[in-house]
Amino acid sequence: MDGKSRANIKIDGLVDIVLKKDQRTNKLTRGHVKRILTNSAQHPHGIKVMLKEGDQVGRVQKIVTDETK
Repeated sequence: MDGKSRANIKIDGLVDIVLKKDQRTNKLTRGHVKRILTNSAQHPHGIKVMLKEGDQVGRVQKIVTDETK
């Protein structure tokens, strides 16, 4: 599932985000959603979230459905 729709993203959900500093390389960072920062229902580059791990902020690229992946 991609992270372009706000309805798909849940607090405490496991997601892969791209941080601002990693946008050129598309390096993904995995973590659990602490806050959803984008107010609109859709965003073409991904919904912006804050992770619980280190309060990192980035746009969701993928929603991880199984924590063992």
